[in-house]
Amino acid sequence: MTQPTTLEPIWNLPRIELQALSTVQETRPAAVLTGNRAWNSVGYLLNLPIVVQAEPYTADEKFLNMLADGMPDHVEVVYGIGGGLAADVAKYVGWKNKLPVVLIPTALSVDGFFTALVAVRKNNTVHYVTTGPAEKVIIDFEVVSSAPPHIRGTGIVEILSMTTGLLDWKFAAERKKNNFVERFQPWAAGIAAAIAQQAYKIAEAVGQGKIEALRNLLDLICVEVQLTNQLGHNRPQEGSEQYFAYAIEPRVARGAGVPYADLVGPGILVAAALHNQSLVPIRQTLESAGVRLNQVSQTDIEQTLLMLPNYVQQHNLPYSILHETTFTPERVQEIVAMTGL
Repeated sequence: MTQPTTLEPIWNLPRIELQALSTVQETRPAAVLTGNRAWNSVGYLLNLPIVVQAEPYTADEKFLNMLADGMPDHVEVVYGIGGGLAADVAKYVGWKNKLPVVLIPTALSVDGFFTALVAVRKNNTVHYVTTGPAEKVIIDFEVVSSAPPHIRGTGIVEILSMTTGLLDWKFAAERKKNNFVERFQPWAAGIAAAIAQQAYKIAEAVGQGKIEALRNLLDLICVEVQLTNQLGHNRPQEGSEQYFAYAIEPRVARGAGVPYADLVGPGILVAAALHNQSLVPIRQTLESAGVRLNQVSQTDIEQTLLMLPNYVQQHNLPYSILHETTFTPERVQEIVAMTGL
């Protein structure tokens, strides 16, 4: 493997402030990107000088550019309030307009609050755009702990995906399919495995909405993000489980869609089955943390699996076990039966 002449910068985490939302003070004219449910739950707590407010419904690239291009000139800060979609859209709009971004999660549902990336949807898959991290993330644990159980701590899937992401990273390394930047590094794999093990320990308390466990989840997500920042890639945390989520997402985007955690959770089970891992502790952990494993139909799962090997090739996704997998209808039924999906 040849080392490239230039490497990406090592990004930082945003400043994280733990405070009651009623104490937030903002004087800059703000654009607010939020969902109706999130705004109804916390909007009354916030005193923001709002210039414009929008409710994003997709992270499709064309839609993001339309929002960014329509930003009023006198906006000085972009707020993303709610879940992962609001965070991604706020980071993208802020980046395009060279404006600082402040994120207020109403649940710890994704790691995207803390990353320097935005997962943009284009041509029915995910493309990462490097926007840099938000200026600040404000977390009110009273708000987070009172979020619906199926979203408040489901960012735990970002940690549990290391269980299978690491297997795919090592699988690719054994076949010499990683480039220099994404080369397998045992020290990083060891840290990632340790982070994943902690997620198994706190999952039940996360599902119960206990603030101490949610704070632990925040810490694990931040360490996971900073690890991938240091490496300059997501290989320890992103493998065939995420590819499954990418591929099935367009199929379930009808109506309000399905939360991303409810797509990655089944993906983790599928990937673990392909790697011949024990599925019982993984399923129990996901369910105890509040991740729903029944939000996609068996038909959508089966059709996604049948096309998945072609999908990863078509979109040039990093090498994984899917690149050497052939799915027949019989094999798909076997995987569905093994995972209980």
